[in-house]
Amino acid sequence: MIKHSYLFFISAIFFFNLALAQNEIKSKETSTGFKFDFGSGKTEAGYIKILPETTYTPEKGYGIDFVTTATANSKEGKRPLTDGHLTSDKPFYFSVKLPEGNYRVKVTLGDDSAVSETVIRAENRRMMVNRLQTENGKHKVVEFTLHIRDSIIRGGKYKKVSLKPREKDNYQWDDKLTLEFNGSSPKVNAVEIYPENSTVATVFLTGDSTVVDQSNEPWASWGQMIPAFFKPGEIAVANYAESGETLSSSIAQHRFDKVYSLLKAGDYVFIEFGHNDQKQKGEGYGAFKNYKKNLEAVIGEIKKKGGIPVLVTSVQRRKFDENGKIVETLGEYPEAVRVTAKEQNVPIIDLNAMSKIMYEALGEKESIKAFVHFPANMFPGKDKPLADNTHFRPYGAYEISKLVVKGIRDAHLKLANSILAIVPEIDPAKPGAYEEFYWPLSPLKEVVKPDGN
Repeated sequence: MIKHSYLFFISAIFFFNLALAQNEIKSKETSTGFKFDFGSGKTEAGYIKILPETTYTPEKGYGIDFVTTATANSKEGKRPLTDGHLTSDKPFYFSVKLPEGNYRVKVTLGDDSAVSETVIRAENRRMMVNRLQTENGKHKVVEFTLHIRDSIIRGGKYKKVSLKPREKDNYQWDDKLTLEFNGSSPKVNAVEIYPENSTVATVFLTGDSTVVDQSNEPWASWGQMIPAFFKPGEIAVANYAESGETLSSSIAQHRFDKVYSLLKAGDYVFIEFGHNDQKQKGEGYGAFKNYKKNLEAVIGEIKKKGGIPVLVTSVQRRKFDENGKIVETLGEYPEAVRVTAKEQNVPIIDLNAMSKIMYEALGEKESIKAFVHFPANMFPGKDKPLADNTHFRPYGAYEISKLVVKGIRDAHLKLANSILAIVPEIDPAKPGAYEEFYWPLSPLKEVVKPDGN
């Protein structure tokens, strides 16, 4: 387990070594975090200036990243922190090299002489602020808590998580915190980053492609949407799910060992598998055989650490019968989870039941908008139509994340107290309208379908 004191210890070592290599910025670096002033205006005292030419290098440890660009604007303002900003008509990334841990991020947004509209995502398109607008001459400060990680397992029997080749280029397994600034007119004045305190509870997510932080448009999962529902300074969502995983393969690849190494008393571990597990054949395999046995073993390990296991039934696939009802495609796996939760006396979120209600409420035609269904040639290299009835586009992932929020409330978890007060009661039979969901695309990489189905 990484204690709070250890987090501060390794953070202090990192910042001390970086300062030795960069004496010119030593006076602007805090002992517990970073403060950056964006734009070409005056530099706020104690902040590091970020200009369009401040590109990321490992030696420097911060800067505009991944070959994206921004433009600097400045006006004579009331204070240096907000008299300038970086903006772009395309999304841009900003990264800071940091040790693994939970961090509080504070972003100042706005323009002294115009309006702004900004979207903030972290790491692999993790939604933190979906749409923040400021009026002409106004500024707003937003804060959120996020988890960054690497693949090293510190302490215990195993050394590293066994990553798939496709994971090695993902932003969430590297040695830095990456922010994506998006929206119609992002105006970023300042970014501050501090290690979070020990009272922050971590919500670890484990599962498959319906949970993982999907790296590529147009795919998305509920796990990368749910961070935006929680109060800063109280909850950090740590998504350790991966596409194509079964419960047994996640155990074998040491994904759970990584979670156990970080888990502290009072943290949560959400567990949602089933889509790929049902394809495992042979003696000993099955919902009420190895799957249930593995669930029980994982629950036992989490409880040993003082953590709170939360079982989540598999989200439905989109398959309708002639009467407009969802066809059950997951066999006994959802029921095995329900039985295990009852026997082990652990909380359960019945996403399988709620997603059925949601899909049927949308209907066969409208529910297509929740999934990756697109005509040919809408995305690079996709000269054939995309017709995926398992994986979500961002709208669908967001609607599913709302069901998970409802499940947290219905299970009366203490975690429910950390849901933002503005989040209303959620009814699976009344999903939000597709036309009202805002999601400007992240920079497009290779469009690759997630593993699993």
